[in-house]
Amino acid sequence: MIKGLKFFLLLLLIIVAGYIYKSNNIGSVTHSIIATMWQGVVMGRTLTGGLGKILPSKVTSEDILSKGENIVFLETTDRMQVPSLVLCAIESAARVYPDRQVVFFMKGLNHTNSEDDAKRALSHYPTLSSLENVHIYPLNIEELFNNTPLLQWYTKVDNSQEKFWTHVKSDGCRLAVIWKYGGIYMDSDVISLRPIPNRNFLASEASGQCTNSVFGFPARHNFPWIFMEDFVKKYNGNVWGNQGPILFTRVFATICPLPNYKGVEDLTCGNISLLHPQRFYPIGYPGWRSYYKVWDKLPAFNYSHGLHLWNFMNRIERIDMVPGSNTLIEHLYQQYCPSTYAAIQRNASTYI
Repeated sequence: MIKGLKFFLLLLLIIVAGYIYKSNNIGSVTHSIIATMWQGVVMGRTLTGGLGKILPSKVTSEDILSKGENIVFLETTDRMQVPSLVLCAIESAARVYPDRQVVFFMKGLNHTNSEDDAKRALSHYPTLSSLENVHIYPLNIEELFNNTPLLQWYTKVDNSQEKFWTHVKSDGCRLAVIWKYGGIYMDSDVISLRPIPNRNFLASEASGQCTNSVFGFPARHNFPWIFMEDFVKKYNGNVWGNQGPILFTRVFATICPLPNYKGVEDLTCGNISLLHPQRFYPIGYPGWRSYYKVWDKLPAFNYSHGLHLWNFMNRIERIDMVPGSNTLIEHLYQQYCPSTYAAIQRNASTYI
């Protein structure tokens, strides 16, 4: 019966292909179609709508996330119209890491039931929609924290009494997402310059200080889990950074000595690298305005994988990149996120 069906399908395909060939003179294309479809018949793959599907199934979010080599960004507020710096950070990562998937989790995004929904979400951001390795998915925090030490804390905490709730929430999410899916987490004010060669790493902001703005581990690595345990055990939402860089520093210090950097070498402790401050912080937070100034000579940032632009320090002044200003940040946009820069230059909307 099955052999008979296969023979019938092949005969039908030959007849249809012959008609197409005579009508459109596209014999090579027809040959390719026949070969692909017959392979599906022979291998027992079903055709769409009852006889199954020959063409590959659509890629799902789980397919993307399960690879473990993602570059991850988070938006833990409900806003959907994000600043240009966020778009620049995502675009720069997509260009610097063309072989990796760049995933942007957004709390304000409604649940997506299919990859088509995710593509529609991405289409709202014209400067990102042409980048094939960028994906936008909803951030369900309680679901993300499930099966981690953070869930019990999250369901009990009174966020109305939290002084730094948005930041604390983000500190927890980045730990859970890297523990669950693996890859590299980046703050959305980090512009990527060149690939990070390390797989298991933390970054230093200065001598004796770790940061949680950029870090990377494979899925289920014990370091993010230890961080989550410490997050809950020593929780204090009234102290800025206690669940973030202070947490990273105190936990790492129990395992490895914190270096007093003299050169530009990274520290290696077991299979963990602690990256030198030059890798992401060549300009420290006291000099954050330098990114928005005109330089006589542009810095090369030869030792940097990316640049953290200290957006938290800019929360009051809200200085933006202005095309034609000749500032350092304008040059960074031009080189590392040209689509975002072009949209701003022509006064086009970056969210539709």
